[in-house]
Amino acid sequence: MLTPMVAGGVVFPGLFLLSKNTLQRLPQLRWEEADAVIVSARLVSSVQAIMASTAGYIVSTSCKHIIDDQHWLSSAYTQFAVPYFIYDIYAMFLCHWHKHQVKGHGGDDGGASPPGSTWAVARAYLHKEFLMVLHHAVMVLVCFPLSVVWRQGKGDFFLGCLLMAEVSTPFVCLGKILIQYKQQHTLLHKVNGALMLLSFLCCRVLLFPYLYWAYGRHAGLPLLSVPLALPAHVNLGAALLLAPQLYWFFLICRGACRLFRPRGSPPPSPCQTQD
Repeated sequence: MLTPMVAGGVVFPGLFLLSKNTLQRLPQLRWEEADAVIVSARLVSSVQAIMASTAGYIVSTSCKHIIDDQHWLSSAYTQFAVPYFIYDIYAMFLCHWHKHQVKGHGGDDGGASPPGSTWAVARAYLHKEFLMVLHHAVMVLVCFPLSVVWRQGKGDFFLGCLLMAEVSTPFVCLGKILIQYKQQHTLLHKVNGALMLLSFLCCRVLLFPYLYWAYGRHAGLPLLSVPLALPAHVNLGAALLLAPQLYWFFLICRGACRLFRPRGSPPPSPCQTQD
């Protein structure tokens, strides 16, 4: 168990530092630190999402028996991804910190920030990103122990499907980068927005009805009878996982409505979502 977690603890922060330093030092780029930090954080999130969804596809398509079949990637990638969620909490804080500084809340002329400002920024960060921080904490403190210990090697198919929920994350990250650089009205942003909406709907919202349908097919039950056949804690866990996805999907839909308004309407506001 220790080796994949150590590897994840090296890969994700290492990729972030490599990307940030490259964007700052390449003669053709010479990006400011704030831009390099924000784009690098989005890049690492996208890489993790591609790795997770690829691992999930391999696992889910390899398990013919959805309960008993096992694949080594299910446990290995779960352990590998744990450090990512810890790293990403800090990376999101760095992004928030630099946005705070760019807005002129830091020290004068780029100097040291006034006393207590770090705690003020931290409180503002937790207030703004509370749901995402809570999601990451639950993934590490609850979902990881459950997937490694409680499952006892059962249900790798379902875990693989859940990993594929990350398919939407690269589109979310690209959308945020385009908004950061005020490219909301470009064709790329509109196409990316449509792909983000579709992938989020299929891979995060409709994923849960699909998992219930898959179990019902395995057990010979109609879809509506599956919740009654499952233990209450399984339904509760699914509901808790689905609830934030529905909230984020609502925000994406609201942003999409603003994005595709006719010209002359107020400009779209950023979607407050991430993988």
